[in-house]
Amino acid sequence: MARTADKIESLIAEDEEMSDALAVVYDRTGGGSDEIAWGDVNDELSSGQWGRLIEKDVLRSDGDEFRLADPDAVVAALEDEPNTTISTGETDTDIELDVEDIDDDGSSWTTWDKLAGLGSIGLFLGYSQTPIRNAVGGFVNLFVGPLDQVLPFYVIVLVLALVTGLFTTLLQANLMDMEKMSMYQNRMKEIQEKRKEAKERGDDEAIERIREEQMDAMGDQLGMFKEQFRPMVWTMFFTIPVFLWIYWKVFGGHIPDAEWQIVAPLIGEATWRTGVVGPMELWIVWYFLCSMGFSQIIRKSLNIQTTPT
Repeated sequence: MARTADKIESLIAEDEEMSDALAVVYDRTGGGSDEIAWGDVNDELSSGQWGRLIEKDVLRSDGDEFRLADPDAVVAALEDEPNTTISTGETDTDIELDVEDIDDDGSSWTTWDKLAGLGSIGLFLGYSQTPIRNAVGGFVNLFVGPLDQVLPFYVIVLVLALVTGLFTTLLQANLMDMEKMSMYQNRMKEIQEKRKEAKERGDDEAIERIREEQMDAMGDQLGMFKEQFRPMVWTMFFTIPVFLWIYWKVFGGHIPDAEWQIVAPLIGEATWRTGVVGPMELWIVWYFLCSMGFSQIIRKSLNIQTTPT
């Protein structure tokens, strides 16, 4: 099976350790004559390597166990040096798929991440459910209340925006692996460029091979999403209560009459419920402007990178 041989070469080209994994599988299947299950090789293979062998159809399901699709191809691949190029057979120029082996283990969410996600969903209900908003607002007020007694409301919003901006920036810097994000982007960009080159040459066989690599790399999109969403979950978990406290203050009548009307920049005299940008009222606009402004200042001051290079 020429296709199986090509897939095996591609696996070894992506990860040299797959050669050892294949050797273990070949040995424990008695040269490909016996069936094999995950429990037979989990002492030598990682779950990722096992999954890749199944994904590439090197191992094919045979009831509850698996069997090597083409033992001869495995032998040929193990005897030869790994070929890092995929010859198209139609042009003199080989297509190199120098795809980085990206470890997705670091992208998996911990139990704490999942709990933070569930907590954020529950807190999000506070925007529409008054009892939740009042409960969260009252709880946050235990900590913010003393400061609120000595500072005007607009200054409190400034302080909260500074704190949440700093917290959000630090979370993104520590929970998002920018190097891995860059690897994800580079891998997809490289495959797209090579597919474009093959299309310009009219190399249909190469396009088919690259399309398979592109399908394999679709998991990178999920990896990127997980990398981006993980710090977002923690950000929401800590910023939504702050926002609900401001919501509770404005809509619950907890702002003193003397502070209800202010002179806002570019707007003039207005109340916190005055519409500023469409349906968005002054209190929302003020908080977001302060938060975004402080976030940018913090990132520049601390030289924190929050996007992949």
